[in-house]
Amino acid sequence: MSSLPKQLRDESDFDQLPHDIPISATIADIEEKKGFIDYYRFVMEVRTRGGSKYLIYRRYSQFFNLHSELELKYSPGDQDLSGPNTCRLPTLPGKVFIGNKKEIAENRIPELNTYMKRLLGLPTWVLLDDAIRMFFYQTETDSQYQPRALRRLRPPTRRVVFDFSGSGRLELSMKAGEVIFLLRRVNTDWLEGTVRDRTGIFPESFVKIIKPLPESDSDGESGGASGKGAGSYSCLRCYLLTPQGVDTRDVCVEEDIATQPSYKELLARMRDVFKVDGNIALNYRDPEGDLVRLLDDGDVALMVADGRGQRSKVKRPVNQFPWELHVTAASDLSVYNTEI
Repeated sequence: MSSLPKQLRDESDFDQLPHDIPISATIADIEEKKGFIDYYRFVMEVRTRGGSKYLIYRRYSQFFNLHSELELKYSPGDQDLSGPNTCRLPTLPGKVFIGNKKEIAENRIPELNTYMKRLLGLPTWVLLDDAIRMFFYQTETDSQYQPRALRRLRPPTRRVVFDFSGSGRLELSMKAGEVIFLLRRVNTDWLEGTVRDRTGIFPESFVKIIKPLPESDSDGESGGASGKGAGSYSCLRCYLLTPQGVDTRDVCVEEDIATQPSYKELLARMRDVFKVDGNIALNYRDPEGDLVRLLDDGDVALMVADGRGQRSKVKRPVNQFPWELHVTAASDLSVYNTEI
């Protein structure tokens, strides 16, 4: 019982909690997800009161949505309204709108770990909230996905022998005596690792081996993570329609073909794919063959539904979305007479 948060150990009703209630969660790594919008998600190890542990995958936006829901329930804006069903929630790190996505995700790890530690240390009646239980619940998708790496759950593998001052953003500065968690071998002379919540590369000659790096973690190995979620891509057929002709692209994303992206995600992706700076419009062909303009998420839902309805009539590869996008200039309300 000594490993449990103090706030929980002091609660007399802790023993009455179900065994599947989460009592601790730690971020083990981050992974890039190349979907309609590229983003990073956090790989988290969750431990339950019953002693089980498992991995889940969450985006920052899911943390934000959870916190917003809990604020409405338990943290009234007017502190004078505090009552038996209110409590002081931990502080969630704020949104960051500008910057390198990977660096932002890496920098959030210590803050999010602290947030989860304090969240799961709240009174037991809060832990029974469905929003918290569902956030830390291992979904079927979570259980099927195999993580690429678990940097922060690995044992230390290198001890620093000499001080090393990195000369660039990619190099990891370190001091003699520090222990580095090794991630991978970059080449015959350089390694990548993490220490003090910083990640970078460093020369192997500056460290002493504690535990050998697994062969599969060296660059050049063909092996990789297996499983339904790893390396699984779906393709979206896209057309850029201009008076000069049609530019056709197949865009591959790490999304299930049942996924329904948002209008903003599709718009941003098409700008990037076709490298267009001007105002563009997204369109799709309905079952009658007419070009229909998309204006919001509701229109995207109709497009996806129409595509699924036509799946049996139109032959497409199994990993291709049943709907297609037609990109035009926003000012062009006509349909180009181009056969596709």
